[in-house]
Amino acid sequence: MSMENFEIIIIGAGHAGVEAALACARMGQKTLCLCLNLDSIALCACNPAIGGTSKGHLVREIDALGGEMGKAADETLLQMRMLNLGKGPAVHSPRAQIDKHKYHLYMKMVLEHEANLTIRQDECIRLITSNSRITGIVCSGEIEYSCKAVVICTGVYLQSRIHVGSLSRDEGPSGLIRSNGLSASLNKLGFELRRFKTGTPPRISGRSIDYSKMEVQHGDVPVLPFSFMKNELYQEQRDCYLTYTNAQTHEIILNNLTRSPMYSGKIHAAPTRYCPSIEDKLVRFKDKDRHQLFIEPEGNSTDEMYVQGFSTSLPKDIQRSALRTIPGLENCEITRYGYAIEYDCIDPTELNLTLGSKRIAGLYFAGQLNGSSGYEEAAAQGLIAGINAALYVKGEPPFTLRRSDAYIGVLIDDLVTKGTNEPYRMMTSRAEYRLALRQDNADLRLTEQAMRTGLISNDRAIRLKEKKSTIELIKKQLEKRVQPSEQLNSMLEAKGETPVRTAIKLEDLLKRSNVSYSDLFGLYHYELLEISPCPATQQAEVEIKYAGYIEKQAEQIRRFEEQESLLLPPDMDYNIDGLRIEARQKLTAIRPANIGQASRISGVSPADISVLMIILKSMENPRKDNNGKV
Repeated sequence: MSMENFEIIIIGAGHAGVEAALACARMGQKTLCLCLNLDSIALCACNPAIGGTSKGHLVREIDALGGEMGKAADETLLQMRMLNLGKGPAVHSPRAQIDKHKYHLYMKMVLEHEANLTIRQDECIRLITSNSRITGIVCSGEIEYSCKAVVICTGVYLQSRIHVGSLSRDEGPSGLIRSNGLSASLNKLGFELRRFKTGTPPRISGRSIDYSKMEVQHGDVPVLPFSFMKNELYQEQRDCYLTYTNAQTHEIILNNLTRSPMYSGKIHAAPTRYCPSIEDKLVRFKDKDRHQLFIEPEGNSTDEMYVQGFSTSLPKDIQRSALRTIPGLENCEITRYGYAIEYDCIDPTELNLTLGSKRIAGLYFAGQLNGSSGYEEAAAQGLIAGINAALYVKGEPPFTLRRSDAYIGVLIDDLVTKGTNEPYRMMTSRAEYRLALRQDNADLRLTEQAMRTGLISNDRAIRLKEKKSTIELIKKQLEKRVQPSEQLNSMLEAKGETPVRTAIKLEDLLKRSNVSYSDLFGLYHYELLEISPCPATQQAEVEIKYAGYIEKQAEQIRRFEEQESLLLPPDMDYNIDGLRIEARQKLTAIRPANIGQASRISGVSPADISVLMIILKSMENPRKDNNGKV
């Protein structure tokens, strides 16, 4: 007998579960969010940071769509830095050190105060389906809840196992309990489960560190917030520190490789390629005589420091010995040992672009359960899965993002179209249109698209409108001409630019590599420029400086979207003459939504796409995609 009825149930309250639960509740659905331990809501089990290269793009996109991660990071940050400033704006990425305990408390409080949302500490052990639709779940003690949709966001907790040297324990991260029953239920429903592995570094006592032997890493001033609802943040920041491994460190680790579970054969799960353990680094990069380590604060209420770059599952004695060879850590005291964790996950090609199951209506998956890694990747998936679960219950068209729309679109398309044989990590190189998908313009790209979800507040909509108007005003002002002057040419010469001899438009001056809007504002704010440097001026500056490149990318996107608009029938029979056998099998298994997605499936050749194009041309009535685009 059902104990309680809900519209939607979220299983898990990590970074994916939090975003999914908030999205569903804010879209008016009676929502239950289950968590194995309420003290682990939005737990940062690994690094105390949000954002980073490409991940910062995801956080700003989550915020632009009405998600919570950016706001939480802004409220709890210890330090903010914009990465890759030595490169072009396409790869500039914000990264924040956060107070991880405060981050958890912030998210828990947001969940507790959200209307339509109930949070409860319990374990889901079984899914209930009827006629290939989700109808409910069963929790421990055979307590049953009925619902119309479920979003599974179990992270690394499914049948998880911790390894430290020869020691192994059946538990989740940070000593928390694991989920024992749900894996079998998913298997019974036909989902193929795989084992992936990730890990975390040791934590050390801050008072045992000699920071004088390290390079200090200051935060940026002023602080650029993640959320588009703020222009700047004003607060004291914490320093981070940089140090390096050395030959002695490497010798200790390499001499004890056989005591690492990954190299002793104890772990057979697929490890993460892009966040390797220190053991993996030394084996894979034998030519490097040192590896950098960042010493990062875990929070203001603790003395613990995180050793970024030293993920390991080596035995405790080896972790201690190796760390004590590193400058500044000669007397370090470990407070928590590093460990490896292996866990069950699904094959994400089982899902469509909504992150919904192809076999069971109303069942959605998000986060590390889909084979991804990282807080930001999880939160992005949780938001999209939550939105689509709510739209499904409402009977409204789903919400999907293309690769040309967002990094979130790239992330989801990669997972559901290409799949992954190892923990997937978002990188700027995965985005073909990264000059158009910058972190600074995420609100301009996505907020209007998200209007129909109900997650965009009036304040956010007004703020976006004002930003657009300001950008246009700035561009108009920059069309003004200025005459050569001693002050102008002195500035240009100081910047390494050629002086001007005739009248010139401000926008043409801005196109010069070393000239910024701030430089022009300093010279002409009394007479020509009304708007002081701000996010809108930065946006206008990028659009003007890179106008030619942006237009070329816009043309590439137009060609890409032509293929994306050629929709394939969901029930299409791919036993077609002219298609190779491999293509038939892959197309039948993945069931791509359109020609563009079909072309990205491994094993589908250009010749196969030509056959599909011929078939589509023979069909009548052009079809529109889920967002109403032709």
